Amino acid sequence: MKVERKVWKEGRQGSGYFKRPLIVSKRFKFDSYLLKFPVGSAIGLHKDTVSEGRHFRLNIILRQSRIGGEFICSETILDWPRIKLFRPDLQEHAVTKVEDRSRYVLSIGWLRL
Repeated sequence: MKVERKVWKEGRQGSGYFKRPLIVSKRFKFDSYLLKFPVGSAIGLHKDTVSEGRHFRLNIILRQSRIGGEFICSETILDWPRIKLFRPDLQEHAVTKVEDRSRYVLSIGWLRL
């Protein structure tokens, strides 16, 4: 298990959000990130493909945007106002455009082989 340096990196979708790795373990197929969605950022509908296993992701919304920044998912396992558990490898998901105040999310993912 590797505790990452706490540095913000641009998110994979190239849509204006940033991720800060907390713990990443290739051996245990586990990762955790702090995500920052500044005003103007959004993520379009997509799936996160994996080469093996079942991918699960738990998103805990630490701070919501006042306008926008809504999580959209075609199907969730758990969908509470600030807690979202879903299968990003199977379900299309997105975040609407953040219009007012940055949004922060603790995102924890794992593969079940």
